[in-house]
Amino acid sequence: MIKLSGRVIYRGKASGEALVSPAPIGFLGGVDPQTGVVVEQGHPLNGLSVGGKVLVFPTGKGSTVGSYTLYRLARTGLAPAAIINARSEAIVAVGAIIAEIPMLDLVDISLFQTGDPVEVDGEDILIG
Repeated sequence: MIKLSGRVIYRGKASGEALVSPAPIGFLGGVDPQTGVVVEQGHPLNGLSVGGKVLVFPTGKGSTVGSYTLYRLARTGLAPAAIINARSEAIVAVGAIIAEIPMLDLVDISLFQTGDPVEVDGEDILIG
């Protein structure tokens, strides 16, 4: 097991399988709000669902409407269980807050592998 801490963007408790991207994620146009599947062509997670996963990626990108996309995903049960970033940015942070998705940043995301079991509890993260 690996224990880490991060800066809390939205405090909460969640667990799930890690879904790790080395590339930033843009939720508007990058993730289908009706299915939770990454649809951005050429993205490393293209074709994969973020629903119920602990979504690990460096930072967000894109339009402010991406915040609403995260909220929409949460309302339909298709949102990530938690979000972990190397460095948060306003669009994803606001989306996590309004959607009540636990989110942390300032985390060494190179320690995560897709498929790892991950638990988030406040500022604490357990991998494995």
